[in-house]
Amino acid sequence: MAEEMTFLPKQQILSLEELRDMAAAFVELGIRKIRLTGGEPLIRRDIIKLVSSLTALPGLDEVTMTTNGVLLPTMAQPLKDAGLSRLNISIDSLKADRFKQLTRVGNLHEVIEGIQAAAAVGFKKVKLNAVILAGFNDDEVIDLARFAVDQGMDISFIEEMPLGEIDSHKRVNTQITSTSLREQLASEFTLIDSAETTGGPSRYMQVANSKSKIGFISPMSNNFCESCNRVRMTAEGRLLLCLGNEHSMDLREVMRSNPGDSELLKSKITEALKTKPERHYFDPEQVDIVRFMNMTGG
Repeated sequence: MAEEMTFLPKQQILSLEELRDMAAAFVELGIRKIRLTGGEPLIRRDIIKLVSSLTALPGLDEVTMTTNGVLLPTMAQPLKDAGLSRLNISIDSLKADRFKQLTRVGNLHEVIEGIQAAAAVGFKKVKLNAVILAGFNDDEVIDLARFAVDQGMDISFIEEMPLGEIDSHKRVNTQITSTSLREQLASEFTLIDSAETTGGPSRYMQVANSKSKIGFISPMSNNFCESCNRVRMTAEGRLLLCLGNEHSMDLREVMRSNPGDSELLKSKITEALKTKPERHYFDPEQVDIVRFMNMTGG
């Protein structure tokens, strides 16, 4: 997020009913997995009701979520009961002071409690995510991986993407590649190539003698676009065909101008999908995409 945020008026974001109807259109077109993300999805009022309405859609295999984990101590069980199958939880440091510096507002102990709560209720899988910045938290890669392995969880290490203008650091100075992270990890863990893929950006390696896998998301050093089958929809109903491009379609306008016309909505979605870009082009020395990650989701 930007250091100072202006949040959208309520009427500009999709209602829970609109989100459900939008999801239903995607599922009828063949989408089999929906991930709720943010910003922070758990602060959305009636998020449990939304999860329940999505998991009830015929033909949808699973609903998952990416969260900062802070609200999971009270919400993990209701989410599980509503049918949420898997969780990704963001944790970029295991040092409380550094965690607060990186997140600007976060308290590490709350996230740890959220991770423990998620583990306790028995989701199908809980995975951790960490964005690694050279000079900030690259000295914690092994500690973060060990934490995940000790919890019996997977973890993905993510290269920072140049989305939105920031003042905290120059991204060209904090770039660190997945290859160098793998080299660090190989000094502590025996990593075995894994064929597992989710259709998303992570490339996984199994940690020997454990249940855990380590994933690497490498948008800067290793373009993964040829295997990407994902699109994103913002809270205001804009369908983004690629995180690293501005190609999009305003589905909120389609829906609100033609209420109840699911066939038109599906035709517009199909039309938009034909424009999904071949790949993204990121340059850490310049910002071509001005929207921040919180606008499109992690």
